[in-house]
Amino acid sequence: MKKIVRGLFLSFLVPLLAFAGEEAKIDTGDTAWMITATAFVVLMTVGGLILFYGGMTRSKNIVNTVMMVLTSYALAIVVWTLWGYSLAFTDGEGAIYNIVGDLSKVFLNGIDYKQVSGVGAFPEWVFIAFQSTFAAITIALASGAVIERMKFSTWVVFTILWLTFVYSPIAHVVWGGGFLFDLGALDFAGGTVVHINAGITGLVLAILLGKRRDYGKKAILPSSVVLTALGAGLLWFGWFGFNAGSAFGANEVAGVALLTTNIATASAVLSWILMEWIVAKKPTLLGGASGAIAGLVAITPAAGFVNPVGALIIGFIAGIVGWAGVFILKKKLGYDDSLDAFGVHGLAGIWGAIATGFFALQSLAWDGSPLKDNGDRIGQIVVQVESVIFTIVYTAIMTAILYFISSAITGGARVDEETETVGLDEASHGERGFNL
Repeated sequence: MKKIVRGLFLSFLVPLLAFAGEEAKIDTGDTAWMITATAFVVLMTVGGLILFYGGMTRSKNIVNTVMMVLTSYALAIVVWTLWGYSLAFTDGEGAIYNIVGDLSKVFLNGIDYKQVSGVGAFPEWVFIAFQSTFAAITIALASGAVIERMKFSTWVVFTILWLTFVYSPIAHVVWGGGFLFDLGALDFAGGTVVHINAGITGLVLAILLGKRRDYGKKAILPSSVVLTALGAGLLWFGWFGFNAGSAFGANEVAGVALLTTNIATASAVLSWILMEWIVAKKPTLLGGASGAIAGLVAITPAAGFVNPVGALIIGFIAGIVGWAGVFILKKKLGYDDSLDAFGVHGLAGIWGAIATGFFALQSLAWDGSPLKDNGDRIGQIVVQVESVIFTIVYTAIMTAILYFISSAITGGARVDEETETVGLDEASHGERGFNL
């Protein structure tokens, strides 16, 4: 338990010293903020991401896309309640090689509703709810790589397995007392746990599943870029709960995360649009919306550790990295990542995680140093790279294994040619997104 508390302190910089020498008590202000932040992240997924992904999908598959996001969210909350939280945030005798926790809190066993969390002055039940939304949005993000061609039944099975064997271990390693905690890796709100994790998962699934049948043969146009832009706006709004909520209190760290998140996102919007303007001579709304997401992704691991200038640089480069991932890397490598889960979340997440090592400061107003060994900049960068490499390798291998298991259980992961041609909405769900 001591290792978990120390790890959480290093990762989130929660001022636990305030509780030293006295019994921890629930602070109503911190509790209110954490409940609000949790609601923000819920809105990100079942509001923002549904609109963002739905608008990018062809109209014949929009219902299926929304269903994949919505079902991912629901499954994640249930899995987190039953065993995911225990695997991620315990470290008892049943823990395995400092990579995954034990089952001592399965079904949330033994956690009283009045019990104060180990990371701040609010109930552990609130912490559980907050963290469950992170698990939910991570797997929902990955769905964007495989829409329009993956069986819904396969996605359901894969989601349950992935949350258990990929998300929970990665969350434990980075946030819950695992070996990257011990190394001092910094991930304020989910650069490795959420975005690299989701991006690599999406890339592996897209490669294994294969391209859409008409990919590269004709234009595949989004159903509504306006819906996508609205979704990006809701994601931007909800991300303040995602990042500022990871300060685990209504405190100055939350204020830092709030400001840096807004700055980085705005900077990435402009750099993505600038790249479009230079290369294609036409800045697009879809590009601006994608740039916003790239900036949000990149600042997530660094939000509480950097100053406004650092946030500006991280965001500006993130927009360029995301643009290059979508328009250069994907074309050169030839994979079909339907909604660019890897190009935006994976690549911007990698950049943000490593950039945290470059831009994290010791001088910001909280107790403790975010830098490894009292200012070892090179050492911190090395640790950040190690955390990125571990996440990529572990997630890629496990995702491939779970894909084949899910495919075997459901009789193949890909829909048949007729279903793909007609669209998954009517074939799989008996509904149409637009009855015009």
